[in-house]
Amino acid sequence: MPNQLIHLQHVYYQYEQTEALKDITLTIDEGDFLAIIGPNGSGKSTLLKIMLGLLKPTKGEVLLFGKPAPLFKERELIGYVSQKSNAFNTGFPATVEEVVKSGLTKKVGLFHAYPKNVQSKVKDALTSVGMEMFAQKNIGDLSGGQQQRVFIARALISNPKILILDEPTVGVDSENVRSFYHMLSHLNREHQITIVLVTHDVDAVSKSISHVACLNQTIHFHGFQNEMNSMSDEQLEAWYGHSVRKVNHQNEVQL
Repeated sequence: MPNQLIHLQHVYYQYEQTEALKDITLTIDEGDFLAIIGPNGSGKSTLLKIMLGLLKPTKGEVLLFGKPAPLFKERELIGYVSQKSNAFNTGFPATVEEVVKSGLTKKVGLFHAYPKNVQSKVKDALTSVGMEMFAQKNIGDLSGGQQQRVFIARALISNPKILILDEPTVGVDSENVRSFYHMLSHLNREHQITIVLVTHDVDAVSKSISHVACLNQTIHFHGFQNEMNSMSDEQLEAWYGHSVRKVNHQNEVQL
């Protein structure tokens, strides 16, 4: 039986008078590659913050690696990459190596020295995302897709068991989106890293993911990616809130 890394049981979250999430029950097992999809304002980012332990649910239980979220201290086991375009100043004067190295702060502490093998760790992290040749480049000189790979390397340097990404292809040109998802698939399959991402690029990512969760305040569908192909247009429209188009191309789904 696979290990449960994240488990949400009857989770609710409310901003003042607005109910953002309602009765969310969701389990993410070791080895999953889960895509969370849903319309704008459906609670996707809120759900990620609850998974990260950054928000406390109004009601319900959150277990991280089998521990109640408030008691979970091994934060380095969860890597997180936010939307690059909203989180990073491209004029920041730092090399790729320096950005990746800063990912160890969560593990070693802000005022502690880096381990002696830090250079090896940086190289391994960059190699895993295909960016080892850019170690001495300024981060601001890279393309959007290259920067996102560096931020993933930054998250990977502390050897997380699960990687959570919030719309990681924002700012990535369409020609590089598929290669970006291929890289995530490689991390999932070859490095055994569990991946959770919020995305609107269902068509592009469909060959990589194992599971899909359709969210609009509550979970309307959670299952294997190929099971979603059997959903009718009417079912999709009911939870998405407006007409959607579903296209099947060898198990690909486009919304």
